[in-house]
Amino acid sequence: MSLHHILKTRYPLIQAPMAGVQDSSLAMAVSAAGGLGSLPAAMLDAQSLRRELQVLQASGLPYNVNFFCHTTPTHTTTAESAWQATLRPYYQEFGVDPSTIPAAPGRRPFDEEMAEVLEEFTPTVVSFHFGLPSQPLLARVKARGALVLSSATTLKEAQWLVSHGADGVIAQGLEAGGHRGHFLDRDVTAQSNLLTLLQQLTPNIHVPIIAAGGIADAHDVHAAMSAGASAVQVGTSFLLCHEAKTSALHRARLRDVQAPTALTNLFTGGLARGMFNRVMHEIGPENATAPIFPMATQSIAPLRAKAEAKGCDDFTPLWSGINRSGCAECSAAEMVQRLVAGFAC
Repeated sequence: MSLHHILKTRYPLIQAPMAGVQDSSLAMAVSAAGGLGSLPAAMLDAQSLRRELQVLQASGLPYNVNFFCHTTPTHTTTAESAWQATLRPYYQEFGVDPSTIPAAPGRRPFDEEMAEVLEEFTPTVVSFHFGLPSQPLLARVKARGALVLSSATTLKEAQWLVSHGADGVIAQGLEAGGHRGHFLDRDVTAQSNLLTLLQQLTPNIHVPIIAAGGIADAHDVHAAMSAGASAVQVGTSFLLCHEAKTSALHRARLRDVQAPTALTNLFTGGLARGMFNRVMHEIGPENATAPIFPMATQSIAPLRAKAEAKGCDDFTPLWSGINRSGCAECSAAEMVQRLVAGFAC
């Protein structure tokens, strides 16, 4: 049976979950158009997750819900103080008192409370980033009948996922926007572009492989499928769609398809691909004083709020893959149709 039949979709196309720039509206529109829409849950609390899943479940459409699987580190004042010292000139410029910033992580991992909410619903797919949850939590997900997917950036990670219960592997090439899904091989020099990664995985991984990273149009879809992928996952090309919640500042930058991107740890502490802005230029896209994921978030958040209030994206995470050529201000349904033309090539 082909993967899109397992996904209960017309096409083997998954819309990448993109926390902060979408909700159930985009997911539902993609699913209605024949792909698999995804809901990102890493920035939701339990009540918000339940509300969003109620909307998706009521639609009767297939859907994916995505969770992060990181271990939230213990807050240390030493790490926070070093990061705030790096940001001090900006605090002074924007009138931010760092002593008023609460210490809290910016992303939530899959846990008992989220598992309890999930058990009220029947998602077609549950996907994970940064590995897989504990075996007891994973068993609860599988008991709902969901297909379990997770991201891998190397063959080693893909093999680990399969041996620990993943039903399919999302092969995340270096071209992908947003957070790297690495959890074993954190050295990006050990990671590959998408087509190279597919060449490494297809002879060795005997579960469905979903290609992700740099897929912007029908030509890219065709190339990924020809390289052995069972499906494709696309994120950046949906960012300008009407149903996306992408901010006006972010949308304006996405329209510049030539603007360079870089992997940066400034906004959360984890490496994620986005377009350059002021803070990335001035202190470097990677800075050693940024606390580990996701603890860097809180100290830079007030600067983002102050700058955005003035119409500036100086501290805004402008997540984007390297290939924005497919971005278009259109409906999600139209974007799906543009992409699925690649399956017929």
